[in-house]
Amino acid sequence: MKVLLLFFLLVQSLMLKAQDKDFVKGADVGFLTGQEQRGVKFHDRNGNERECLELLKNDYQMSAIRLRVWVNPRGGSNDKNELLAMAKRVKALGMDLMVDFHYSDSWADPGKQPIPKAWLGHSFEEMKQDLRNHTIEVLSLLKENGIKPRWVQVGNETTNGMLWSVKTNERGWEVKDSLGHTIITHSMGHFKTQPQQYAGFIRTGYDAVKEVFPDAIVIVHLDRGHQQKLYDNHLDTLLKYGGKFDMIGMSLYPYWAMEGHPELNADDIITDCIANIRHVSEKYGCDVMIVETGFEVNEQHPEVMEEGRRQLTRVISEARTQTKGHCRGVFYWEPQCLPGGYKLGAFDRNAAPTAIMEGFIEK
Repeated sequence: MKVLLLFFLLVQSLMLKAQDKDFVKGADVGFLTGQEQRGVKFHDRNGNERECLELLKNDYQMSAIRLRVWVNPRGGSNDKNELLAMAKRVKALGMDLMVDFHYSDSWADPGKQPIPKAWLGHSFEEMKQDLRNHTIEVLSLLKENGIKPRWVQVGNETTNGMLWSVKTNERGWEVKDSLGHTIITHSMGHFKTQPQQYAGFIRTGYDAVKEVFPDAIVIVHLDRGHQQKLYDNHLDTLLKYGGKFDMIGMSLYPYWAMEGHPELNADDIITDCIANIRHVSEKYGCDVMIVETGFEVNEQHPEVMEEGRRQLTRVISEARTQTKGHCRGVFYWEPQCLPGGYKLGAFDRNAAPTAIMEGFIEK
């Protein structure tokens, strides 16, 4: 009996170690090309100049990079060619790649999913073909250059669907009416009004990915990972109308979740997100990944970054150990951002890591 027990414990230990080894820590670095073009030089904690991706891998134990791709962006930022150039660097470092299709000429998020200009006026069937062609074109370019993404996101934070445009101002932010509602100008796949078409787009993207990379893990990505009802409603509806995915991607931003909601606190939001990961992984029979997270940088108040480090440490630890092995990793969104434009990067004005980045280091 003792021999059997010891054998069981050994097997369990080996399984946990194998599972733990495959837990991914990574970053979305879509701004990096532009930063380098502007002359930003990155540094480590000791002030030594370092290449950013190498720094993330070797000092902060990251094994994967996430890159977004737009359809026909102005100026070429985040287009397929920039994706390829960055993907080559990722491969050269031996890191895994996640491709994040926005299916837009610019930013796509829960507040807007702008239809690419070249696709406007197309029917549902025509737009499915547009989406398929774009997906295959981008992924085939990677394949022709010997690059195989491990994961592919079919849409970015598609909580409210995809391929629906809104009225925007000169800065690109959505304009709201007198009641505070976003003004939709063109809609093809809005989740609430056209769920069947939204599901059709997700399925088209899924099938297109598999056509080029049959083994790639296809992710459907929603925001507000702490809201279980949102995920139940969305994913039930998506599957009802024929949508398909291999993995669920979540965004987890305690900072944004608390904005305007004084009744919330960061620890409860993290607790609810971890519970939701357990819930959806069991309900839908698939793994989950936190594909976006971030914490506030405030160089005048070091305690703010220390709190960010504490929260990030907790997120990574509990995602790894308290989800029955179904959370496969955590990605930080644009950690290399410098303060000034975006609040939730993780580097300081000298382009060096803040205390937040320590959350990635296993002690």
